[in-house]
Amino acid sequence: MKIGIIVPFSWSYPGGVVEHAEHQAAALRRRGHEVELVMGNDPPGKFTRFLHPRSGRHDPLPAGITPVGRSVVVPANGSLPNIILSPRTVGRMRAVLDEHQFDVIHLHEPMTPAICVAALALAQCPIVATHHAHGDLGWMRHGLHFWGFLMDRIDARIAVSPMAAESAARWIEDDYRVIPNGVLTPDEAEPADRDHAVVFIGRHDPRKGLPTLLRAWPAIHAATGARLRLIGTDPLQYRLLHARLRFDESGIDVLGIVTNEVRTHELLRAKASITPALGGESFGLVLAEAFACATPAVASDIAGYAAVATPEAALLVPPSDPEALSAAVIDLLSDEDRRVEMGRAARAHALANYAWDDIARQLEAVYLEVAA
Repeated sequence: MKIGIIVPFSWSYPGGVVEHAEHQAAALRRRGHEVELVMGNDPPGKFTRFLHPRSGRHDPLPAGITPVGRSVVVPANGSLPNIILSPRTVGRMRAVLDEHQFDVIHLHEPMTPAICVAALALAQCPIVATHHAHGDLGWMRHGLHFWGFLMDRIDARIAVSPMAAESAARWIEDDYRVIPNGVLTPDEAEPADRDHAVVFIGRHDPRKGLPTLLRAWPAIHAATGARLRLIGTDPLQYRLLHARLRFDESGIDVLGIVTNEVRTHELLRAKASITPALGGESFGLVLAEAFACATPAVASDIAGYAAVATPEAALLVPPSDPEALSAAVIDLLSDEDRRVEMGRAARAHALANYAWDDIARQLEAVYLEVAA
């Protein structure tokens, strides 16, 4: 089957939806399908630096990705996604669809302009859509007013969690199948004999809760001597945050945006993953990724994380509470036998529920249904 995966964001600035689509494409290719990713891209240069205050990845695009426009930062749902709004995108989408003649296209966040809206208007094949976001989604009111009539073109709707389905259904009544995010699962992951470090993975968006962690960190470092590895946080934004909060930086390593291979390596070596998000998460992807690496987590007790976490694999604490966060991390690092057992339970949970090969089988069944 020839499948087009349509993403309204930029490949140059990794986020949950972009990474989901990349892993989805790889898993479907392993099942023998021909897959093309269609999304934005911001090549290096002065114009990109002017439009984007944070660093990204500006390497040559991998094979199997077709770029259709530059992105701009648009605040939405407590985050700062890089959305493609170039007027030329519509014409480029028409050319891509004419060239590839997909058997089915899969839109991520289908209400988002301009890529997904153009695909809905122009595609001549069955359409599957996945909704990722959780929250009020007030911007949908304007989208429905201008291009809501295109929603009837979608043949099957997927949500990555019950929370995402509930959020989307407030604006678009339909049947939503829940198919969770998948995660990369290393062939081997041993929770014992880890580096004396914990890891935070996330962009410097307010909802990711990095300031809460940085306020908690001096107490954690003083009590445990562990190091904190920050992944996905732009170094310049980290410096600006430090200038504002004036926290003690002892034991902190800022790795910035890294490859999936480096991130997996860090998770395989860390004793715990710390995920102090404030809310707005429809699915605890960072928890599931840590679990796949046999790494237990200390996370905020928010709906999207509680749906993924289990008591055997994670400790949940109130969001925006540095004292509770530091106490939980210190507690976890103080009992190595318990931490190792939690790592093993986390790995088993991820393999049973979030392996990409199983997620790809579920998606394939949907594609065959709508293409029949």
